[in-house]
Amino acid sequence: MGNSDIRRLDREIRATTKKLEAVRRGEWWPLTGRERAAMARALAGGGYRVARGRSADRAEQQMDTTGSAAEMRLNAELTALHGERQRLITEAARAKAKKKSSGWF
Repeated sequence: MGNSDIRRLDREIRATTKKLEAVRRGEWWPLTGRERAAMARALAGGGYRVARGRSADRAEQQMDTTGSAAEMRLNAELTALHGERQRLITEAARAKAKKKSSGWF
């Protein structure tokens, strides 16, 4: 429960923040396999409809929905990581205070 766990969580927080920024920019690399498949399906369906001379509104809406779902997932992951980091810091501080108070000098 020391600094190594906190450093590990800090690395994960940085990585998740980078993923969240990438999703907000519209990049696909941070998406899960299921999200990528949904995006590809919507892209292909929209392309087909445009090639036929129809509107691709539904496909665009599906891509937006998938992107916002990925953004919400990453936000929730980031919140959980911050909570866990805070818990570890509090635990370490309690252990340090307990160790200090047990001494007689």
